[in-house]
Formats: sequence, C-alpha cells, structure tokens
Amino acid sequence: QVQLVESGGGLVQAGGSLRLSCAASGRTFSSYAMGWFRQAPGKEREFVAAISWSGSVTHYADSVKGRFTISRDKAKNTVYLQMNSLKPEDTAVYYCAADRLGGSNWPDYSGITFWGKGTLVTVSS
Repeated sequence: QVQLVESGGGLVQAGGSLRLSCAASGRTFSSYAMGWFRQAPGKEREFVAAISWSGSVTHYADSVKGRFTISRDKAKNTVYLQMNSLKPEDTAVYYCAADRLGGSNWPDYSGITFWGKGTLVTVSS
C-alpha cells in the first residue's frame, strides 16, 4: 500500500523556521515528481513547491520563493520542505504529493496521484 506520511508541522512565531518531511513507502518514487500543497482555513488547496524525480529541478509558488526550499533524498524515499521567514499567512495544513507529471504543471493540475494526510503549520504573529 502506497503511503506518504508528513511530519514536522507545529506552532512557530512569525520569522521562525520549520522543516517538513514526507516519507514515502509502498513503492519506489524514483520516477515521480514530489512536492507540497497547502490549504488554509476557508481557502482552496494551493501549490507550494515541487521537485523532479532527479532532484535537479524545482518549482515554487511566488508566495514562497526565496523563503522555502524543497529537497529530496532518493535513497530514503523522502522529500523535505525547509520553511524560513515564516509569516502568519503561511498557516495551513501542508500536504505531501507525488505524481509522474512534472512539477512545472502542478499549480494548475487537479490529478495528483498520491497524497499524504497532511501536517498542520501554525504561524503566530
């Protein structure tokens, strides 16, 4: 059974940092792009970041560019999201995702194959 399990969420003050992890199991994701979406209360789920299967190509939403960094460890089947300079508007449930479609297409793509259950990030002002 394929599973994506997120961890690392929590409460942090504005300006602080958190690192999210997503551990994949049940199959190899070496040929899949992986990434993150988020959903704030009362809002639609939105794209945050994606990384290619090789780890050499990354894509970010404009709202997080320069503050968030996505990376992956293929040997561990794990993807990370380092979040710095956090703002209250970053408060959301963050979901890990995996799909064969390249990450450049993810912002407008509604057919993501695999999802995690999410981890809550709360940024206080």
